Amino acid sequence: MDICPPLILLQENGYKVLAATNGGDDLRLVMVELQGKIVRVGEGDLDVTVGFANRNDEIGDLGRNFNHMVQQLCESREEVERLHRAQMSRAQCLATLGELATGLAHEIRNPLAGIAGVIEIVGRDLPVTSPARAVVKDVRLEIAQIDHILTDLLQTARPRLPEVRPSDLNTTVEHAAMLVRQQVLSRPIRIELQKDPNLPTVEHDSGQIHQVLLNLLLNAVQAIDGAGVIRVEISLLNGDAAITVVDTGRGIAPEHLPNIFRPFYTTKTNGTGLGLSLARQIAEEHHGRIEVTSKVGKGTRFLVVLPLQQATAQGAAS
Repeated sequence: MDICPPLILLQENGYKVLAATNGGDDLRLVMVELQGKIVRVGEGDLDVTVGFANRNDEIGDLGRNFNHMVQQLCESREEVERLHRAQMSRAQCLATLGELATGLAHEIRNPLAGIAGVIEIVGRDLPVTSPARAVVKDVRLEIAQIDHILTDLLQTARPRLPEVRPSDLNTTVEHAAMLVRQQVLSRPIRIELQKDPNLPTVEHDSGQIHQVLLNLLLNAVQAIDGAGVIRVEISLLNGDAAITVVDTGRGIAPEHLPNIFRPFYTTKTNGTGLGLSLARQIAEEHHGRIEVTSKVGKGTRFLVVLPLQQATAQGAAS
């Protein structure tokens, strides 16, 4: 029967540690070093390593495991700090955006309303056969586009809190898909919808989630050159509701992918760069998330995940 050697309390480098009174100075030094390094890790110093990790025995295995554990802790802390910096940068961007949006709404929308009124009067006074009627129609469309950009800008900078209520997510998604289908009737693009009849009711703001789906679907349409397919699927994913939008479009280049949710970031010549930013903001206000994967030349996949119940999700987040 093995008998453990008696232990004594030693003072090493300001730390109190236990060490064996026999069994060799080797084990004593290992224990002293290990306990001292553990205390330093507990104080937040993740640059420590133990020197006995290069041994070819069980003590060496212990040292290597300890060093690996500290390295993993260090990498995890760096990732948390990186995410924190990203969130702070985004918060500062949105704060600046809020100030900009307020000024733009006042400086642009008031004269824009005046221009729209004049165009309506001019349009009514034009003869039915006048070629200028086509120009008036184009001006109306451009005014509507400017107003749409301002609306997206204001919603991104000063988002309205969602008015959630239990409702059928299948219906919300179906309405968005039907609307986009009408816009691609003249194009060889097929929009497929796979609903989940067993999906429970989902607490969500149907208007806001409808807007998220419109943004994703219209982006998918714009990403397809010629014929293509957009598939929308609703399902349960780990207890949450999931909406997947997959297209067979041109895809997103890897260098653009990390930036697509940033306000004003766009690779389209006529894009505002606000649609996806607003979509992510709405998803996060619902305590959900949006994920994206893409392959150039193959297409893009967006995944929107929403909790079934907002109160449960809010409690888990807090």
